[in-house]
Amino acid sequence: MTIAKNTEPISISLIINGNKEIITAYPQTRFIDVLRDQLNLTGTKEGCGEGECGACSIIINDNLVNACLILFGQMLDDDEVITIEGFKKKKRMHPIQKSFIDAGAVQCGMCTPGMIMATYALLMKNSNPSECDIQYALAGNLCRCTGYQKISHAVQNAAQLAKKGKIRI
Repeated sequence: MTIAKNTEPISISLIINGNKEIITAYPQTRFIDVLRDQLNLTGTKEGCGEGECGACSIIINDNLVNACLILFGQMLDDDEVITIEGFKKKKRMHPIQKSFIDAGAVQCGMCTPGMIMATYALLMKNSNPSECDIQYALAGNLCRCTGYQKISHAVQNAAQLAKKGKIRI
């Protein structure tokens, strides 16, 4: 990425996966590069770099976004960011992650973090999604391996857990 010569790095205080971090980067730096290169949060994948595949999906202030489309300079102090690494609690797998494994909804793994983040975003807003709701929620996330049936099944299983209170959203 080419940085204009007249720009200077800026520092922003963010809450990343529940931890307060002061990050310094050029405003034009893509947020995915900050996550992967500066914070070593490599679970967020870069698939297309154009916001089309959803592999880089993260949650910012309760909204699902593509990290490849957000510039560091667009972030505000105290923005809350959740990446796939934020799901790791006490060395146990998050129930959404387990739902994906149990349903056989993971193959190559490239899309999986983004699909899990999209599922989390859906269940935050709707713990009883219809098949249409699931398809709409996952529309921005592409998978080349699974054919989506197993992914949809994983989301349905995760929704059942959310309804029973077994997933903390």
